[in-house]
Amino acid sequence: MNVILYYYFAFQVILAFGIIIVGGTVEGYGYGLSLGTKWPYTKDMPLKAKAGDPEVWHRILATLLGVNAVIMLVLVHGSLEITGLILVIITALLGMATLYTLAGKAPSVVQGLHDILAYSTALTYLLIIYPVASNVLELIVHNIPLYFFFAVIYMGGMTTGERGYQKAIGYFKIPKTKAQWIWTIHGLAVLLFLFSLILFFFNYNIALIIIGMQIIVGIIVFISVNKSASKPGFIVPIHQFFTILIVLSIVFQLSLFK
Repeated sequence: MNVILYYYFAFQVILAFGIIIVGGTVEGYGYGLSLGTKWPYTKDMPLKAKAGDPEVWHRILATLLGVNAVIMLVLVHGSLEITGLILVIITALLGMATLYTLAGKAPSVVQGLHDILAYSTALTYLLIIYPVASNVLELIVHNIPLYFFFAVIYMGGMTTGERGYQKAIGYFKIPKTKAQWIWTIHGLAVLLFLFSLILFFFNYNIALIIIGMQIIVGIIVFISVNKSASKPGFIVPIHQFFTILIVLSIVFQLSLFK
């Protein structure tokens, strides 16, 4: 791969992970249904984009990701490029479905699957420029902590989906609502993920440090969501940012021990 092509593919990786952070910004500032359930575009999108609506920019960047995915496949006819394009398409379709989840018309499992696919897409493009495995499945199969990472991602997405649009989870001692049960399972998944990293401490010591910080951020997210359900604020995209740092540290450290 020549230098220009490498940086073009690297841009796709940054874009894929960046879209996840923008998605967190959408939730953090209460823009999830700013365009209603219309998808992918509406007539007033240019005005809303100019006003800084992150939901509009989330869709614009997702469109750019899709266009780049097609161009990349034309330039390089590899299995990862094919996989990336397929994942972009499926993630986009589930992105449409998440609007109905927020509106209470679709189950929270949709949001969980969407989040898994979003991270899988970003990792697929990362493997093109940083080939520690031939595909995401191989990466997961040979990396036990990633099982639990994706479980955390799935339950985190379900927590968002079950909470719905601008709704609190609520404080509790014993879970009572479905949202509280899902959040509790999300927390248990985090502990299992943490334990799996401890088992391989010397392989993933950086990830352990980051997840320690992430647990604190996650607690702040929970408090923020209950304090201001409509706009929990910047802590939500920060939560996504730390999640990205965790998975990147796992992938990069994995290459050191192969």
